[in-house]
Amino acid sequence: MPRRRALVTGGAGFLGSHLCDALLGEGYLVVAVDNLLTGRLANIEHLRIDSRFEFVERDVCNPFECGAVDYVFHFASPASPVDYAEHGIETLRAGSYGTFEALGNARRYGAKFMMASTSECYGDALVHPQTESYWGHVNPIGPRSVYDEAKRFSEAVTMAYHRYYNVDTRILRIFNTYGPRMQINDGRVIPNFMWQALRGENLTVYGDGSQTRSFCYVSDEIDGIVRLARSPEHDPVNIGNPTEFTILECAHKVIATTGSASQIRFEPLPPDDPKQRRPDISKAKRLLGWEPKVELEKGLNLSLEYFRRAVVEDKAQPA
Repeated sequence: MPRRRALVTGGAGFLGSHLCDALLGEGYLVVAVDNLLTGRLANIEHLRIDSRFEFVERDVCNPFECGAVDYVFHFASPASPVDYAEHGIETLRAGSYGTFEALGNARRYGAKFMMASTSECYGDALVHPQTESYWGHVNPIGPRSVYDEAKRFSEAVTMAYHRYYNVDTRILRIFNTYGPRMQINDGRVIPNFMWQALRGENLTVYGDGSQTRSFCYVSDEIDGIVRLARSPEHDPVNIGNPTEFTILECAHKVIATTGSASQIRFEPLPPDDPKQRRPDISKAKRLLGWEPKVELEKGLNLSLEYFRRAVVEDKAQPA
């Protein structure tokens, strides 16, 4: 029997690289495509000696040919606030042109398709917790819109290819995920807090810290992704941890995990920052038999050595 083959766009990114690991473990041949705008070769260095793995440095917004594949995972996009603030046009292109190109490859070869969407589709939600049926409360012209609307458009394109071209699609709505291979100090809560705590700096909390997030450790997220890939579900599915923490609680947990003497420093809340974020995962439980297993304290400890090493390596870089 021929080996199954999967294409992962954004395969050198945080989640994309972990997905490549999981697919290789499932027996796939894996092609990772990434232009390294925010992805890093260090994330896939351990795979470069694996003959079942192929890396192609390329912008997925331009036409490309990957050869016959059984699955296309479209994970290419800047995803951190720092990255999509700096690369807003590229973020919009990845969610539009990139999605069309990835879906075109899936259609060409009769492959299954998954797009990595986001909880940001819900915006500053007026419904709590957020269910997949909620249409969202998103500012379409605000500073976060380059990411939010790129993903919402990408979902629309994915469903259109399913309805009009009968492409076998899935839509994954990712909530806050953390773990090794994240970029340090990238604007997301846990890397920022880890970076500051391990450097002995005060942790920056925006607003009064009462806004909430739900944090999913990367191994749980990848397990949910693989289960969704196996399922026949075409409508969006939330994959995230439903345990909710205030940002201030998370800051104190990071300080405790790192043993840092850091204090808390409060700054004004950025525009359109969601006040609360928590997934309703009833659908994932029912359809996939999935729910996260790693509690925040354990996940922070599992991530600590990676962030500690990243801080040391950053300090060693020439000024």
